Amino acid sequence: MRVTWIFISMFLILCTYLVYFNVFKAEEINTNTYNTKQNDRKSDIQRGQILAADGEILAATTVDAEGKETRVYPYGQVFSHVVGYYENGKSGLEAKCDYDLTDSHISFLEQLEYTAEGQKVLGDNVYLTLDTDLQQAAYNALGAYRGAVVVMEASTGKILAMVSKPDFDPGTISENWEFLTTDDAGSPLLNRATQGLYPPGSTFKILTTLAFMRQNPDYQNYTYECGGFITKEDVTVTCYNSEVHGWEDLKSSFAHSCNSSYCNIGLELDNQEFIDLCNDFGFNNSLPLNYMEYSKSQFNLKADSSYGEQMTTAIGQGDTLVSPLHMAMITQSIANGGVMMTPYLIDHIQTSKGDLVKETTPTAYKTVMSAQEAGVLTEYMRETVLSGTATTLYNETYSCAGKTGSAEYDNGTQQGTHSWFVGFTDVDNPELVISVLIEDGGTGSSAAVPVTKQILDSYYYNYDNSYGY
Repeated sequence: MRVTWIFISMFLILCTYLVYFNVFKAEEINTNTYNTKQNDRKSDIQRGQILAADGEILAATTVDAEGKETRVYPYGQVFSHVVGYYENGKSGLEAKCDYDLTDSHISFLEQLEYTAEGQKVLGDNVYLTLDTDLQQAAYNALGAYRGAVVVMEASTGKILAMVSKPDFDPGTISENWEFLTTDDAGSPLLNRATQGLYPPGSTFKILTTLAFMRQNPDYQNYTYECGGFITKEDVTVTCYNSEVHGWEDLKSSFAHSCNSSYCNIGLELDNQEFIDLCNDFGFNNSLPLNYMEYSKSQFNLKADSSYGEQMTTAIGQGDTLVSPLHMAMITQSIANGGVMMTPYLIDHIQTSKGDLVKETTPTAYKTVMSAQEAGVLTEYMRETVLSGTATTLYNETYSCAGKTGSAEYDNGTQQGTHSWFVGFTDVDNPELVISVLIEDGGTGSSAAVPVTKQILDSYYYNYDNSYGY
């Protein structure tokens, strides 16, 4: 009887594992880049297309008179990091959607017709959330800069544009592979929007502000006299260009991005509560980013960290690292009343005949703050545009709220300052969320804000002074 029960238990465990494997792990396994199962389908199915939200073809397979198949990318570099490449391995959605592109949901009879005519069955087509015009505008605005741009829909988490530079042409990946993988190329195959990790600089003051608000119910009474620098024991931190801001409250400290005031705030915070808040916002944790390769953001403050570590962490320096997409998610949660949505790139998948296979429904990831807290942060971010470090974005056609950042770095061999801007438009009824990172761009006002303005002007005015958009 014992032996019988052992075998029955083993059988039940095996059945449970098979159900788990085929139901809960199916998508992860099918989209794994190391899964070569899809390669067996090439002889029977012609790889499907990848299209933008408006139906523009971003990747397709052409067949010549001899039957030779070639994967083509009509927009070249513009969508390269999202769409990815198909030769010399796979990347981007060419890799993550490999199973969908080499599958076909047309009827069995239709598949028989293709076979009878000696043709391959056409694979399913993947429609993205990306807006072609907005993607092109972001690509143009980034210009020769190295960095990344992410634009999302505030209420849904839908990604409307994602650009990373330097870039590559997926249609010539084989010819240029040797150069693209050299140190001199500047890591063009890296999607900086999702895989790049950077010190957030003053954009991180969004979370420092929220931590202070939660720990100090009387935060509206906060005042600080800025003399252009702050010293605690042997650590001195200066404001940008040692600017003296004078007496400030919390809102003006935020709008003017006063480092001295925020270092003072960092010294007042309970470290463990600050750690818990940042972890809740996704630092040091996995993010809900399906169909995207990404790097985990890092927040390394400890409960017993030194005064210097507390001060630098509060202003987004120290050991804190974050991706442009993650900063977009944090900003989106403010625009959406405290609810962080799950970002997504795939709108729907349909057959070659146009029948729907599956579609993505916007999904709330988690509530990270109250609507009241989101409202206060919105007010502070709006003030940054009205009277602070992002006044370039003030105009009468569309409203904008945001936060600039100047993130200093020193990797041992090189020093510099990255330029950041995060924000959202139509403050009363948020529409677009934007995150811009410019490597070595200097202050947020000098590089990231002008890039942001060019993108938003293109979207709202449908033109661009530099490119005739």
